[in-house]
Amino acid sequence: MIVKFTSKKFLILLLFSALLVTYRNANAFPEPGDIINNHENLSKNSDLWNVHFQQTFVEQYKPEFHASYTGKNSMDTNSESALSLTTTLFVGVKLWNGGELYFNPEVSGGSGISKVQGIAGFTNNEVVRVGNPVPTFYPARLFFQQVVNLNDKKANLEDDANQIGTEVSSERLVFRFGKFSTTDYLDNNKFSHDGRSQFINWSLVSNGAWDYAADTRGYTMAFLSEYVNPFISFRLSAAMVSTTPNGAVYDKNILKNHSLTFEVDKPYSLLGKEGTARLLLFRNSEKSANYIKGLEMLARDELFENARQDGTVKYGFGINIEQVLANNIGLYLRAGWNDGQTESWMFTQIDRSLSLGSLIRGEYWLRESDELGLAVSFNGISIEHRDYLNSGGYGFIIGDGKLDYSTESHIETFYKFYVNKYLQLSLFYQFVNNPAYNKDRGPVNIYSLRTHIEF
Repeated sequence: MIVKFTSKKFLILLLFSALLVTYRNANAFPEPGDIINNHENLSKNSDLWNVHFQQTFVEQYKPEFHASYTGKNSMDTNSESALSLTTTLFVGVKLWNGGELYFNPEVSGGSGISKVQGIAGFTNNEVVRVGNPVPTFYPARLFFQQVVNLNDKKANLEDDANQIGTEVSSERLVFRFGKFSTTDYLDNNKFSHDGRSQFINWSLVSNGAWDYAADTRGYTMAFLSEYVNPFISFRLSAAMVSTTPNGAVYDKNILKNHSLTFEVDKPYSLLGKEGTARLLLFRNSEKSANYIKGLEMLARDELFENARQDGTVKYGFGINIEQVLANNIGLYLRAGWNDGQTESWMFTQIDRSLSLGSLIRGEYWLRESDELGLAVSFNGISIEHRDYLNSGGYGFIIGDGKLDYSTESHIETFYKFYVNKYLQLSLFYQFVNNPAYNKDRGPVNIYSLRTHIEF
């Protein structure tokens, strides 16, 4: 039996969620303050367990647009709408001093417009979690965390989703093992990283050129180690990759096929305002195809997939900067590059990416907790990737049958309105020029409403 995720069902789910929020405290508002949600703000909490909850609906609509031709992975030129839903419970238990276990059961459903095809920097970050139009339950995260304190100078970690409020040392080692998203801890940015409360375009939320390890829903099995002190931090992760592009099955041949990522971040001060600069390096080894060899296969009327070999390497880097401009204004910049010689395997089909944006807190118009965001991104692909698409090749998210290449660019703006402490409504407009790097298609205009509940 197939259940359609209709507007009626959306209204029922939204009403149920509103009742939950009302039960929590419908009149409570968040305290005004700095726009930065720093996960290491001092807190007096020290708990043995915690529970948090989130639910996010994203309704998107696009009018019809012009295209000279349409391929298998093209965005539909007709007007259309789509609704996505994610619901997550975050449960944490302290096992012993520094040892914690986290479990996140999740339900997701709905879809993205055009079945999440036709735009490399896709327009709804929530659909990363959606693997089935019918609302489906699955265990999103299950991982163990161990903190090793290295000095006597104490700090307190604030209670949050997947973080029990606890006291730690200012210099420490952290080890995590299990199922989670590598983007939970890598490529972070205070002003654009959470698609449930900030920007929602893929190439704004993350470094588009970082083909990070993930299954269809954005999670993986991984080990991540972290060294933290107030002056510099280092992170290193080793993660499983999928057996097929954007696949749901992890590749068990981990000696040949895996993903390694290293990141360093350095806090700094510029004109008395705090900022952080990050450098990310990654090397993926997958059973993927080299574009040049794959094109040779196509020229001989053979399948492109026949060029796939274990241990095929993709590597790249990312630069990530966040800067406070004033107490309620933040600016961010991301730039990414990968070699572009092999198939995009897990995130999206972007080989070069640049994004720049700003968040402004509503204190200036007497809405202290509201936020206004504006950002742009520019995405590109390698010459070999272009040749593959122009020859009629398809990836897992784009492919129009042929290609008149140009940079895919995005403009996104949104306004987030706090109804109360637990309920946020956000209105979005996105403009996409040259979708899927094709001058023969678009531009595309997309309008969105996001409803987000958390406590």
